[in-house]
Amino acid sequence: MSTQDRHDTPKLEPQTGAEALLMALKSNGIEYLFANAGTDFPPIIEALCRLPAEAAPIPVTTPHETAAVAMAHGHYLVSGKPQSVMVHVNVGLANAVMGVLNAASDNVPMVVMSGRTPLTETGRAGRRMTPIQYGQEMFDQTSLLREAVKFDYEMRYPEQAGAMVSRATAIAMSDPRGPTYLSLPREPLGDQIPIDSPADLTPRQSAERAAPSAHAISQAVALLAQAQRPMVICQRGDPEGRVAAALSELGKTHGIGTVEPFVVRNVLAHDDPAALGFNPSLIRDADALLIVDSGVPWIEATHAPAPDIPLIHIGSDPLFTRMPMRGYRSSLSIAADPALTLSALSAALSTGLNAAPSTAGIATRKAELASKAAARSMARQRSIDTAAQQDPMGAEYLSHCLSEIMDEDAVIFSELGLVPAAMRLKGPNRLFSNPHSGGLGWALPAALGAQLARPGKLTIAAMGDGSYIFANPVACHQIAEALALPILIIIKNNAMWNAVRRSVVNAYPGGSAAHANRMPLTSLEPLPDFAAIASASRAFAERVETPAALPQALARACAAIKTEGRSALLDVRVAPSDHH
Repeated sequence: MSTQDRHDTPKLEPQTGAEALLMALKSNGIEYLFANAGTDFPPIIEALCRLPAEAAPIPVTTPHETAAVAMAHGHYLVSGKPQSVMVHVNVGLANAVMGVLNAASDNVPMVVMSGRTPLTETGRAGRRMTPIQYGQEMFDQTSLLREAVKFDYEMRYPEQAGAMVSRATAIAMSDPRGPTYLSLPREPLGDQIPIDSPADLTPRQSAERAAPSAHAISQAVALLAQAQRPMVICQRGDPEGRVAAALSELGKTHGIGTVEPFVVRNVLAHDDPAALGFNPSLIRDADALLIVDSGVPWIEATHAPAPDIPLIHIGSDPLFTRMPMRGYRSSLSIAADPALTLSALSAALSTGLNAAPSTAGIATRKAELASKAAARSMARQRSIDTAAQQDPMGAEYLSHCLSEIMDEDAVIFSELGLVPAAMRLKGPNRLFSNPHSGGLGWALPAALGAQLARPGKLTIAAMGDGSYIFANPVACHQIAEALALPILIIIKNNAMWNAVRRSVVNAYPGGSAAHANRMPLTSLEPLPDFAAIASASRAFAERVETPAALPQALARACAAIKTEGRSALLDVRVAPSDHH
């Protein structure tokens, strides 16, 4: 095609509010529309059929709303790209709210949209046509999730769609990232855009990442100047791995190690020189703490650091202002991008005249990190060996075996399923654990979203039996088959809500419930046939009863994924634990 021909090609202009909405999502870098459709969707479906495929996000049919939101969540964790979800009016939004709570807790940027019951009864193309469009109307539908989103707006006119979507996306992608919400009545979706008021599809820029001030870095260096055993606490990194690289450099250059208690997204490889593992009790060894993007760095009642040591909190929102009560002490809070802050701090420690310890002091720190790594490796092996001798097997052995089948590109989503300390993770962002918001049923659909972003690579979802039930597994297996998303699904089967049982035992260690033959409200017996549920969607499925059978079962499951292109499920019998 010649230059002249290209100039003669007419520019595609949206004709309706729905077309403008879809085109704006695409122009803002959103690749997929995870959707669970309802009677408010006709303008969207018509627009998807009328527009060229490249002008709109790819629609992804998800037969349950929690799966739609979790798929968007998982896709972001491995891609770093903004996501979009659309569900059906108030009832669909109610189903989606738990997933939005998880996304808000984990700072996942997504534009969440729901239809809204038509506003009019006559006179417009989008008017009410069914009884449910009366029964589903609310005075304030957005109240279902307003507390969990950064921004919300209800569409009024079709020509608003482009600017509305661009604003919602820019806010979602600005730090601290998180979900935004758009309510979409059917009338403006279906209405024609006025000729004299065309939709503006130009993306808005998200706010630039904030760099720390020189004064803040100077204060942090002064607080660290006298520390002999400084330590970093970090519960999650960023999808690009920038925080991981900065923490690794801090360890290599200054001998400052990182511990990852209550990890949400793993930050360091198991053999990184800066890695201290996951034990929150290590905090007590430090005489200064850098707390990086960690909403729950320790439990005050059991792991609090010494009261007189400096505590430096770093993050785009280091006070976690959306948490109503959070009483952690702070000597200094720096509201800035964690990776930029850590890099600036490392540079300042290297150049400061009186800030950095002596070369001998840094060498001592590095030697202590190496010694702790060796001790941690020995403890890991002991726990694995012990768990492998149990009947049923311990979760440490299951965790070890899964990390052993993970190549350099594999990722695993864990929901009350794995023991990170028993794993040998090969880099940052290999292990994603359920957010502290605790909305269960997350890991399985999140893994599906990740697999959509990285076809051909191994994606694992490991969860407890109760979490698998919460995941709406019939819907998830249907998605996996329909979209050709072969993932490895591991069910840690102990026939109970072990987290609930453990909570009761910890609260009342000598109580009646702890000594009961069958603790109320915790048992899942009689169990469903989980393998049969997976087999109904043509997945490979096996039940694993003994530790000796697990490695070969994993090999068969991975072969089914690689050579047959289908998902694989292993229902693994695992002993309950009072510790995880």
